[in-house]
Amino acid sequence: MKEGKVKFFNESKGFGFIKDSETEKEYFVHASGLVDKVREDDKVTFELQEGKKGLNAVNVKLA
Repeated sequence: MKEGKVKFFNESKGFGFIKDSETEKEYFVHASGLVDKVREDDKVTFELQEGKKGLNAVNVKLA
């Protein structure tokens, strides 16, 4: 499991971005990849999965 912080999440559109704490890389997250409801600045754990346009954060849970 990776750890990061929700940089941005648009609830009405159902997507956002998570910034990895270790690498500082940002990953796209879709509402379908969420386990818990998240908001901006929440600390989360997540896994990565190859998506259509690169790696996506999936199995996202509040840390």
